[in-house]
Amino acid sequence: MGLVIYPRLAALSLLLCGVSAAHAVDYVSVSAGSAILYDAPSVKAKKLFVVNRYMPFEQVVTLDNWVKVRDRSGALYWVEKRALSSTRYVFALTPLVDVRAGPDFGAARVFQVRQQIALEVIEPTGTGWIKVRHQDGNVGYVRSTEVWGD
Repeated sequence: MGLVIYPRLAALSLLLCGVSAAHAVDYVSVSAGSAILYDAPSVKAKKLFVVNRYMPFEQVVTLDNWVKVRDRSGALYWVEKRALSSTRYVFALTPLVDVRAGPDFGAARVFQVRQQIALEVIEPTGTGWIKVRHQDGNVGYVRSTEVWGD
């Protein structure tokens, strides 16, 4: 009887791993100088907002030349696919975010960024820190809880 339980447990574990991987969050950023957010996937739809370059969004669904995106507040919009890039950017959430020399609170502060400043994601560390690059070329690490878009 014990031999029957283990294969079922293994199958369930594999299934659950597949489900979590299928729900991985994909982010995109505005690549053009600006992008228009619409309420439907059509240039004839209602224009809701114009957003600046580097603005990160969670990608929800892609439909032909349109992408449905979610902003950090949870609001959903449609944007033309050509205005987006897979290059990842994060935005500072708090008034000032420390960017450190290493992925540790004890690491030296390299620079600070103000709220809503975009940082290019170089690589997530998997430990709650993200290696980022500022537009001026400075590189460092930020806590994933202090930025949005990762």
